[in-house]
Amino acid sequence: MAEIKDPENTILMELKDGTVTIELLPDVAPAHVERMKELVRAGAYDNVAFHRVIDGFMAQTGDVANGNMEKDFNIGRAGTGGSDMPDLPAEFSRIPHARGSIGAARSANPNSANSQFFINFKDNDFLNGQYTVYGQVTSGMEHVDAITRGEPPMNPDRMISMKVAADV
Repeated sequence: MAEIKDPENTILMELKDGTVTIELLPDVAPAHVERMKELVRAGAYDNVAFHRVIDGFMAQTGDVANGNMEKDFNIGRAGTGGSDMPDLPAEFSRIPHARGSIGAARSANPNSANSQFFINFKDNDFLNGQYTVYGQVTSGMEHVDAITRGEPPMNPDRMISMKVAADV
């Protein structure tokens, strides 16, 4: 596991194959970082499916309303919801959508990000300046690479659990 420099701004995501360490970027996107930590601490991301996983592009998850595979799960609804908190304003930056970066998923409205996010499988420069980047995988990217593909996947993988490193 990578050295954790800032435990309060580091997320440990448990996947079927192991732990993914995500370094959050509070100086770049403070509202998105706070939202993720709030939802993580509430256990909202635990058991949430990766509902949209496109080979050579990204893995999307985080629908805390419809994506929990332990609570009335319907893959057809996963990806259509968010949390019960208000949407977040965009926090665009010059941070690129590089391999392993965490981007805020949203609708066509730039200020509609809520709980969903995606992890880039490769450098996706065409997303730069259009989606908020608020984290970076620092270890365990091989586990992200192993997530089952599909739009939606027939048998989706899930985030088994997510924790703020400072709380572990």
